[in-house]
Amino acid sequence: MLSVIPSIYLAAPDETSAFIVLPGQKWLLERRGYEAAILTGIGSLCGVIVLVLLSPFLTEVARTLRIILSPHFGWILATVTLFMLMSEWPKGGDRGPTNWARFRAAWSQLAAGLLTFFLSGLLGLILMYRSFAPVPVAFVNLLPAFIGLFAIPMVLTNLIMGTRVPLQHVGGSIDVSPALLLRGTFAGSLGGLFAAFFPVVTGGIGSFLAGHATAQRDERTFIISQGTSKLVYYAGGLLLFFLPGLQLARGGLASMVSTIYTPGTPQLYYTAVAALAVSGAVSFLLLIPYARFSVRFLARLDYRTVNLGTLIVIVALLLLTTGLSGLLIAIPATAIGLIPSFYGTRRMNCLGVLLLPITLNMAGVGPDIARLLGLA
Repeated sequence: MLSVIPSIYLAAPDETSAFIVLPGQKWLLERRGYEAAILTGIGSLCGVIVLVLLSPFLTEVARTLRIILSPHFGWILATVTLFMLMSEWPKGGDRGPTNWARFRAAWSQLAAGLLTFFLSGLLGLILMYRSFAPVPVAFVNLLPAFIGLFAIPMVLTNLIMGTRVPLQHVGGSIDVSPALLLRGTFAGSLGGLFAAFFPVVTGGIGSFLAGHATAQRDERTFIISQGTSKLVYYAGGLLLFFLPGLQLARGGLASMVSTIYTPGTPQLYYTAVAALAVSGAVSFLLLIPYARFSVRFLARLDYRTVNLGTLIVIVALLLLTTGLSGLLIAIPATAIGLIPSFYGTRRMNCLGVLLLPITLNMAGVGPDIARLLGLA
């Protein structure tokens, strides 16, 4: 819940925050960054409420869905990927002095989106079959790629463009109607639950699908739904691990915990639900003063200095966790991650790093493609 602060104020998101950055940064430049952060937090708090209310029914529902859908994960994932690419429709075709100029302007964005997807997918194939990370840190093999694809490009873009953040307005209330709140929560819950249950599908993709399914248009609804989706994706994925008789390890946290611990009783599941409710409420209460402090902090510092400091911290953490090899992976990943920034296409296309290799493996052709490319 608190990670919305760097996502909006410092523009260094993980992939599930990639959707928040665009409207969030827009609001930041309109002096509404505080409002965007609180709206996202409200969406996250609603996500906590949804998970707590659903917790008595999750066991049977999740078990039934797993039995029905497990044989079909491969083609469902391929369909999701295809829809994501098809929705990257040409834009900007009404600009330019000639028909050729308008055609080129429209399709350059589409081509950039497809190029981003396939280049990141190729990077994912290489890392999956030829890991460059040292053996002690092989379990974070994809970390440098994700940092390069999602975190570093946004910081570099702000440094290059010289973005200046105006003084933010901190209001005493938030303008959102109950109807918009319910709609955003519903869409975010759909996306987060879908992402938490299906392998490889992340919160960003789940939110994208839910946004299309519910025809979101209002920016406030959009931001709320992203907060809900992110919370439900992360926390819901962890709750699935505690479900008695199911113990699905979805998401990085559940996967790491599963290597050292296996829950075995319903009491542990409801303890996890209670912990979620308490920590969610405390996190929201912390978000409000944290967001106010961040506004004052940004007002006193040059935004370029903040982004430069953020970049130094990111690179330092990368070197500490993965060493020089991780930095060598992050450099080409950053080049790929900058394509959406310069061409105005979706950053979500960078998720080809996961979607392409795993979809090919589920289809049974991954090893063949890897041998064709000389990777196996």
